[in-house]
Amino acid sequence: MLDEQGNVVRLKTKSDSTNIVPILAISLDEAKERIESLKQFIKELMSEGVDYGRIEGFDKPTLLKPGAEKLCDIFGFSKRVSILHRIENWEKGLFAFEVKVTLVNKLTRLKEAEGIGACNNMEKSFVGQDPFSLVNTILKMAKKRALIDAVLSGTRASGIFTQDIEDLKKPVNMNGGDGLATARQLQKIFSTVAEINMRPETAKEMIKMLYQVDHSTKLTKQQASSFIQDLLLWKQ
Repeated sequence: MLDEQGNVVRLKTKSDSTNIVPILAISLDEAKERIESLKQFIKELMSEGVDYGRIEGFDKPTLLKPGAEKLCDIFGFSKRVSILHRIENWEKGLFAFEVKVTLVNKLTRLKEAEGIGACNNMEKSFVGQDPFSLVNTILKMAKKRALIDAVLSGTRASGIFTQDIEDLKKPVNMNGGDGLATARQLQKIFSTVAEINMRPETAKEMIKMLYQVDHSTKLTKQQASSFIQDLLLWKQ
């Protein structure tokens, strides 16, 4: 278009507006079709008790490792596993792993999702067992948790399944809340660590792995309560 002086003027379009509404990558009908296809696959090809399970106290079924593997196959994902953090204290019998699983589309070679999973031999299900015979089990458990975390994200199945909680019999009740740990809780952590002859550096590594903070003073009341329970079980 020309102005009065004969200069070319570009007309404004809707794309020039600062209030641009994001365009969906797929239509609503396609999104609904994908969800229905996923539900149909679960109904026809996944078995309760094998691929997923139901636990009292949780509304949604929990996805198990065989089910996560099936979903990886049907979605065409390959898995890449890496260990982010590890604690292997053979002197104290303390072992912990944090693992990342990355799902890659076999056709496009693009990363579809990542999942994080951690496990340590201070968890209640391992108390009383020989810690030195559990190292491989703990690593496998961390890998499984990371896989399921990634699959729920990559397949958009978190609305159908919950995270892997097959080792829980009922929801855990922990004291405390979201506020920072109290001075009394911190003192209990310090004294218990000393009583069981755990190196402060080791305790710090565990706190970083389990709660993603670099110091006990950054723990919440709930996290501090949980960590104290683990330490007391270790002491026993």
